[in-house]
Order: sequence, then C-alpha cells, then structure tokens
Amino acid sequence: MIQQTYYELSVLSSHSQILSDLAFELGISAIEQINGGFIIRDENPLDIIDLGLKTFAQKANIDISTKLSKKPNSDWIKAYQDGVKPVKCGQFYIRPSWCESSKDDIEIIIDPALAFGSGHHESTASCLELISKYASKFKGKNALDLGCGSGILSIALAKLGLNVDALDTDEQAISASQANASKNKISLNRTVVGSIDKINAKYDIVCANIIADVILALSNELKNSLKDGAYLILSGILNRYKERILQSFKELKCLENLSKNEWESFIFQRI
Repeated sequence: MIQQTYYELSVLSSHSQILSDLAFELGISAIEQINGGFIIRDENPLDIIDLGLKTFAQKANIDISTKLSKKPNSDWIKAYQDGVKPVKCGQFYIRPSWCESSKDDIEIIIDPALAFGSGHHESTASCLELISKYASKFKGKNALDLGCGSGILSIALAKLGLNVDALDTDEQAISASQANASKNKISLNRTVVGSIDKINAKYDIVCANIIADVILALSNELKNSLKDGAYLILSGILNRYKERILQSFKELKCLENLSKNEWESFIFQRI
C-alpha cells in the first residue's frame, strides 16, 4: 500500500558536494541537486540525516541551512525524476534513462540514484568539457579514470575511442561503473578496486575527479602514470587549493584551467 506522506529535507550550503557525499554515507540512495544545495526525499523520517549533516557541518566549520518537511505522497519518486534534467557538456549529452535522447550529441545515460557524477556537478561537467576538447586525439590509446564513481568519465573516454581503466577505492563505485558501462553499450578495459598503486601502467590521458587533498597526496603517482606528451585532467578542487595544485604540478604544462563557482579544474600535459 502506498504511504499517504513522504519526507523531504532541503539542504543549502556552499559545500553541498561534501554534504551530499556524507548523506549517501548515512544511507541515502538518491538526491536531487539544486542551485546551492540538494533535496532528499524518502518515505522514512529524515530527522537523523538532518541531525547528522548539521553536526558534521558544525564540527567542520562549514555553512548549512536545512528545511525538513512532511508532504502528501502524490508520487515522490516521480517528483524526483521530474527534477533531474539532461545536461550538455561539450560533445556529450548526459541524460537519465527516462528522458528523451539526443541525436546531435554523444549520449551518455546515467540514472543519478547514487552519490556519483551525473554531469550536473561543476567538477564533473568541467571534466566532460575538457575530455570533449582534448581526448579525441588519443583514439585507440590508453586512459585511466581515477576515482571513477558512476563511471561517467570512463564512459565518455570510451565513447571517444580510448581503452579505459576505471579505478576506485569504493566497491560500490566499481559496480556502478560496470553497470553504467553496460547500459551505455561500451566496455571498459579494466575496473579495479583500489588506489593508483594497484595499477602498474602509463597512460595517454589520466582523469582524477577527486578532492584536492587526495590529488596532492597522490601527485607523484599521478605524474608517474603519464606517458610523454600525455594529458592529466584534475578536478573536484575547491578554489582555495588552486595555487597549491599549480605548484604541485609545476613540472607539467598547464593547458587550461576552468573555474565554475567554487570549483577548479585543470588539464596539464607532460612535455
């Protein structure tokens, strides 16, 4: 029997990506991204999730504003689906399976039911734009997607003709990447649970859409994974880390830096 009501938690923050990641760790299976935040809907009360997010924000000294409400259950799943729209990034058109396809772009189908990239976040969108602009020259070559999440960047690279290894420390991310690759009718060369030390190979293009602290910690491994002339795309970087990233990768040539709201993305080349 359908419940008569559902629960909705609206979260606004300048650090909404960090908080949405935490929401998934707390057991949430789907969110709707909105400008400056996200919305959680569930048939179960969300008081504990609300408290968890606010407690974390207080301890991390980041801003947060939440609104918890109980609403008539007209069809909260449909309400969620109606709130998720297709997005165009460079050559790519990313859509959930319930939206109409595009005949003019390279299509990627991602149902954003997990805490992984769906193309709507600035970091993912910037990565797709950089892949669209720079990766075609490496058709038939090898690519690494470090921290693959949903597999959206792996799929984009594969659709441009690259042989892709997808790597993530989260087993759920690897499962999502494999499922999404199958949904998009492409195959990945390898999917590996673990960090970059699990891969003993060099690549023509490497993508790392992860947080800045991890990128900085893995800077030597990332540089060592590049062939001569290879490209390195870095994203998931808050503005305040920009100079540290540029300094850490100063041996490489910075070809482009994209800034979207509070997020920075870079593409470097090993000369």
